[in-house]
Amino acid sequence: MTTEPSTSTEATQNQRDIELIVPADGDIVTNEIEIKKSRFITWIARADDEDSAREVINLAKAEYPDARHHCSAYIHEVVGGNRVERSSDDGEPGGTAGRPMLDVLQGSGMTNVTAVVIRYFGGIKLGTGGLVRAYSDSVSECLEKVTRMRRVQRALRVVSVSAADAGRIEAELRARGYEIVETRWGQHVEFSIAVTADGIAQLDGEMQALTKGASEPSTDGGEIWWELRA
Repeated sequence: MTTEPSTSTEATQNQRDIELIVPADGDIVTNEIEIKKSRFITWIARADDEDSAREVINLAKAEYPDARHHCSAYIHEVVGGNRVERSSDDGEPGGTAGRPMLDVLQGSGMTNVTAVVIRYFGGIKLGTGGLVRAYSDSVSECLEKVTRMRRVQRALRVVSVSAADAGRIEAELRARGYEIVETRWGQHVEFSIAVTADGIAQLDGEMQALTKGASEPSTDGGEIWWELRA
């Protein structure tokens, strides 16, 4: 992405039991407003990394090549690293477009989100305050159309049970609210179960009760991400 110098900030992220609010993956959400004959066309899309954010911005430039400005802002999380936040005024006076857009994204509580506002100049200057309001309002209105998802990271724990008991134990675990991600059948049956870090001891206790003390402690199966409607 070729732009004017962008602003960026970083914030340390805690890896344990991460929960993020993100836009639903898929289509670009759009909105358009007109202010003093200038058109402000807003795109908001999911972008889980900087390359994805740049793709959205470049797509907007390709879709509206004759627009005077393609201002942008995006936020995304780096698991185990830092939050990345960037913005660009793309030719508008410094601080009147990208930064206000980023402020709105920050206030939304969402991450892994990219906003682009395409402006067609209508011949009437808006002034510094007018530009800040225009770009802020453009993103705010578009955000109202965005479907929000909870993106959660959980530990995967593997438990092993006899084939004879598998059906009963699976039903009991699901009834108690456990998310069984995968089932592997063999001489014994293994369930991969998503839990919070604080829920591992509880799972082991539940398994002891369901198997009348016959189960071994669950083993580490890694981590998993999945998404739920916020």
